[in-house]
Amino acid sequence: MKVLFVVTFLIALCNADNVSEEEFKKWKMKFDKSYTSVEEENKHKENWFDNLKLVRDHNRLADQGIKSYRLDMNYFADMGKQDYAETAYKGCLISNSTKKHNGATFSGHPETVDWRKKGYVTPVEDQKECFACWAFSATGALEGQTYKKTGKLVPLSKQQLVDCSTKNSGCNGGLMNLAFEYVKENKGINTEESYPYEAKNGSCRYNPNTVGATCDGYMDINSGDEYALKEAVATIGPISVAIDASNKSFKLYASGIYDEPYCSSSKLNHGVLVVGYGTDDGKDYWLVKNSWGLNWGDKGYIKMYRNKDNQCGIASQASYPLVYNKTQRVHCEACSVIFILGCLLLGFFY
Repeated sequence: MKVLFVVTFLIALCNADNVSEEEFKKWKMKFDKSYTSVEEENKHKENWFDNLKLVRDHNRLADQGIKSYRLDMNYFADMGKQDYAETAYKGCLISNSTKKHNGATFSGHPETVDWRKKGYVTPVEDQKECFACWAFSATGALEGQTYKKTGKLVPLSKQQLVDCSTKNSGCNGGLMNLAFEYVKENKGINTEESYPYEAKNGSCRYNPNTVGATCDGYMDINSGDEYALKEAVATIGPISVAIDASNKSFKLYASGIYDEPYCSSSKLNHGVLVVGYGTDDGKDYWLVKNSWGLNWGDKGYIKMYRNKDNQCGIASQASYPLVYNKTQRVHCEACSVIFILGCLLLGFFY
């Protein structure tokens, strides 16, 4: 009887291994994966099997209601911690040493917001192996504000920001606020159609004849204040934010409300776009657009836990661009002139 049990167990184990090997082959085909050597493939295969166990164990807990989100064997499933960092986010955000504007405050907000349903949000894209998350986040916020003013949703050029925003570092990282500053100083940003994304650094080819949007500055939201972020999302539109995306659970996220207690609220490494918020089964969440393509997360989106001590730092570095209409712009310029003249007169009398 014992011998029969052992034999049955070994057969089951072999069958499981064969199934997993077949799954690995199918996964490679799905994501068009290839490796330069047998050694490299074995290394990635080992990572893949480790992640497969993690995904299965985690999803069993999700089935039992213990976890609030599910994982999936996505494009990053063959990567260890270092490979994932070097592929997805390492260096995506440069050090934020710029002087911040005063944080904005708001009043009044609905309990659920989804700006996709209002026409403010362009389709999900893939930054590929270029650390231009900051450019995708910044253009996403600017696209939303431009739609708010004009009623036209125009995809904007990430590549122009990569090539031309010299205060940023192109595919080596950047900051959303510096992108907003660049568009303001440059007096415009091209459309995506006229200056398409190439996922690599290049020479600046800005064309003033194909401007898709302008920017009049930006506003920071009070750092760490999720309530202020909620009010901004409700009243302004999609908001640029920085988060910690370094955890395995974020890498393999599939659906549900992401809740990662080991997420940092200060070590921010990835720029994304908050396009809404809501509550599912009593759990508050942020609706976040990523730039890792449709095969990551919930068709490129993630719901991140809201009102949980600023988890993953989602409210630590939030901002949005200012887009005025012509009347507002003339008024602001007039106010600036009056302010300067007032200062000169005060200086004259004193």
